[in-house]
Amino acid sequence: MTRGPQPKENAQRRNKHEHAQTLSSGSTAEGRAIPPGLGIKTAGARRFWRTWATSPQAGKWIETDWAELEITTKLVDTFYQGDTKVAGEIRQRTAKWGGTVEDRARLRMSVEDDQDEGQGESAESSPTTDLDEELYRLLND
Repeated sequence: MTRGPQPKENAQRRNKHEHAQTLSSGSTAEGRAIPPGLGIKTAGARRFWRTWATSPQAGKWIETDWAELEITTKLVDTFYQGDTKVAGEIRQRTAKWGGTVEDRARLRMSVEDDQDEGQGESAESSPTTDLDEELYRLLND
C-alpha cells in the first residue's frame, strides 16, 4: 500500500527552467576556420579551436562568443608554450561555454546524441604524435 494521494494521469513537471537549452550533437557544422592573424603556434591550441568551433554550443554563438574563443585560444597557445599560470583562466572561460558535464548542468544545457552520425573520428584530425611530443616537451622543461 502506497502513502499519499495517487498521482494524476497527466502529471507534468512544472519546474522546467525557461532558459534551458537542448543542443544536438549532430548539428555541428565545419565551424569557423582559425583566424590567421591570431598567430597560433602550437598544435594543442589549434586542436582547442577546432574542438570548440565544431561543438554543439558553437551553433548558438554570436560574434562576442567567437571573440572570446579567439582570446581563449591565445591563452591555450600560451599554456602549451609552457606558461601554466593561465590554466585557471582557461578553465573559467571554458566553464562559461559548458565545457564539462557539470558546467552544462549548471547552465541547464543538455546535448542530445544523434545516432545517425558515424561513430568514428574524422580523417582530418591532426596526428596525435605532434600533440604528444608537445606535451612531453612542456612537462619535461
